[in-house]
Parts: sequence; structure tokens; C-alpha cells
Amino acid sequence: MNYIIWNGKDSRNIDGLLISELPPISKPAMRVKETVIDGMDGSQYEDLGYSSYDKSVSISLRGDFDINEVIKYFSGEGEVIFSNEPDKVYMAKIYGKVDYTRLLRFRQATILFRVQPFKYKSAETAQYIETSPSEIINDGIEPSRPIMTLTGSGTVSISLNDGYVFEYTFPDGETEVVIDSEKEDAYLESALKNRNMLGEFPILQPGTNKIEWTGDIESISVLPRCRWL
Repeated sequence: MNYIIWNGKDSRNIDGLLISELPPISKPAMRVKETVIDGMDGSQYEDLGYSSYDKSVSISLRGDFDINEVIKYFSGEGEVIFSNEPDKVYMAKIYGKVDYTRLLRFRQATILFRVQPFKYKSAETAQYIETSPSEIINDGIEPSRPIMTLTGSGTVSISLNDGYVFEYTFPDGETEVVIDSEKEDAYLESALKNRNMLGEFPILQPGTNKIEWTGDIESISVLPRCRWL
């Protein structure tokens, strides 16, 4: 049976709701800037990054159903898992008009999810590191933007794959910081700590990455945020 998991809730737990058709597995389009130069044959192209794109889900109703529960379910934004890719999660938003009148009359409708170009592991666990040098594994096929939680003191310097990445100075009385490459922020709970950081946010290449540091670090927790197109 087809199903989706939308913001942690399984469609199979919505009374009377059926997922009749899932979106195909596809790759997002690359945004491209084309420049035509007089006197030159053809064009020059500049890649601008991958576009968000639509995934459509066909739904139907049967038996006892509560249309208000269906409407409530298909709203908002968050994480969606499709049963034809159960090990991947997309960041998505439901947008556009949903014809619930048609759904009530013909028991069928289409839901459009606007998804971000990258998909992630649906059940990813952190990797814990206590010695330098160590390895971090990125199981994805694209460079990833990890979330690192550092525990230590003083000024520490982090290198990846033999290249310097960043330096962080723990303020007096603090022994932890989160370095979030997805958000490009350093923080502790709700307090930003970017002013204590110098350098770049870390990027993990596909496969094995070597991590080293200098300074007083007790441990590093790394959520790789492995990703695919």
C-alpha cells in the first residue's frame, strides 16, 4: 500500500484516506544563466544551483472519513517521506489550491508538495568523535552541510581533509557550541555565537572525511546531513 509520512504522521492513520499514486523519483533542474556574446558561436552557461520542484500525490477517499482531518493533514510545511523512497526525507511545503469539493464529489484529488532540491536520510544518527585525527562518513552522493556539536574549552581549531576550516573560542563558563552549516550559524540553545567563530562552516565530501583539531576538545558530535538529488 502506498503511503506518505508528513511531519511525522503516517497517512495510513488518517481514516478513509488512500494514497493512490506517488510521485516518480526524479532529479531537480539546474538553474542556468545563459549569455550570448556577439561574434561568438553558441552560448556561455553559468550554473546557479538546483531549483525547488513539485511532487504530486494523488489521493482518494473510501469508507468512513473525516474531510476536516484530511484538510488538516494536508497543510503547512515540514518533512515528507514517500513510501517509494522510505529511507529518504524531503523538506517540503504544500501550496496551491486543493479542490476538496472535487474530493468530496469524486473521492479523488491531487496534492502538490513543493520540495527543496536535496533529499536527506530519513533516520540519520550522529557520529561521536573523541580522538584526533578521526573519520566522518558522508553516505550521500553530494557534499553535505553537517551540524557539529563541540564540547571543550579555550580556543580550538578544526581541520577537514588536511585543510583548515574554522576556529572557535569558548567564552568563560561555556563548554559547548553547535556549528550548524545548514543555517550557517554558531549557537548555544537560542544564543548566537558567530562572533566567537573565525573561518568557514564545514562541508563534508561524499565518502570518508578526515577530521583533526588542536586545542582542548573533549568530544565532537556530528550529524552529517547526508544528501542526494
